[in-house]
Amino acid sequence: MRLIARHGVWCAGEPAAPAPLVAVLEVSGAVLSWTVDADTGPHIAFTDPARADWLWRVVGVDGHRALADALAEPVSDDGAAVEAPAAQLLPGALDHLRRLAFGHWLRRWWPASHRDGIAELDQALVAAEIAALTDDAQDFFDDDALDDAVDELLEPHLAALDAHALRGDPRVQAVVARARELAELQGVEVRGGGPAAVRSDYALAAGLGGGRAAAGEVAGGVASIAWSAVPPGIFDAAEDTVAWRVEADGDGTRAVVRVELVGPDTPEGIGVRLRAAGVAGAGALEADGRSVFALADADRRPLTETDAWGRDWRGAAVAVGAAVDEPAGHRERVRELARSRLRRPPADALLAEVLAAESDY
Repeated sequence: MRLIARHGVWCAGEPAAPAPLVAVLEVSGAVLSWTVDADTGPHIAFTDPARADWLWRVVGVDGHRALADALAEPVSDDGAAVEAPAAQLLPGALDHLRRLAFGHWLRRWWPASHRDGIAELDQALVAAEIAALTDDAQDFFDDDALDDAVDELLEPHLAALDAHALRGDPRVQAVVARARELAELQGVEVRGGGPAAVRSDYALAAGLGGGRAAAGEVAGGVASIAWSAVPPGIFDAAEDTVAWRVEADGDGTRAVVRVELVGPDTPEGIGVRLRAAGVAGAGALEADGRSVFALADADRRPLTETDAWGRDWRGAAVAVGAAVDEPAGHRERVRELARSRLRRPPADALLAEVLAAESDY
């Protein structure tokens, strides 16, 4: 195994692609990452080699000794390398951890979309399966690892899992039974009752109707959401799901923005920004995915109706959430991965994926 210094730590393997194409898992003393749409090995960043006492499980006892000696070398400049030829990953040794990392990736990056026809995953079942995979991998975690919090995974979904237990599908019943067992072992209160209430009107179109009386529409267009800028499971993952317009009347100039939603959670409070040549404004989304906010010029003076009509709006840009740089091509790779897994779920697919694939037919 060849170790290369990157960002102050020893690393093995080629770096994975950036988000949203990377599945990440923190274990004791290391962070593992894989590119989700590539059949490549893991990238391992050894954050604290002394805690990585699981290494013998994946490189063998002799390999662990050789790797420990190599990792003891001081980390110098990025790009410095040290060799541990006796340390080679055993075939399949990290398959379980890769599946667990992919489960966490599904929670964050699965591109559910009404517009694109990509089915949602049952997040209660995803959490239950991740909890079981985590429990089966306890030899790789210690008290300081972030990704072994089974109680935090399950607690928000217990009511939904109770409802799933009433389904006749034995696959679902087995997952739910394991989740309830783990919840009890973690000291999480297991409640009876039906599913938690969810918002039922989430298939919102991106139209901008409603609200105040119509004003003069000065400009309008569509934009896309950068997935890494917003929380998961709220917005439709298709492109061009942000519809915006600039309207002006005697009361001034304002932006009206609406975003298509998916799933039960609301976008309330998530920031929205519009920028054009010498014009800017910001607001926050309401529960229905809509936001209305005033616009001002470069000197922060409210934009008048006359000024609005005299502006060039062709370069206007609307952003939702945090300011990030995320290529649209990366999102399209994720969508294609999701479509391929729904068309033909692989052997290591989570049950939630299988059920979503079955619902497509």
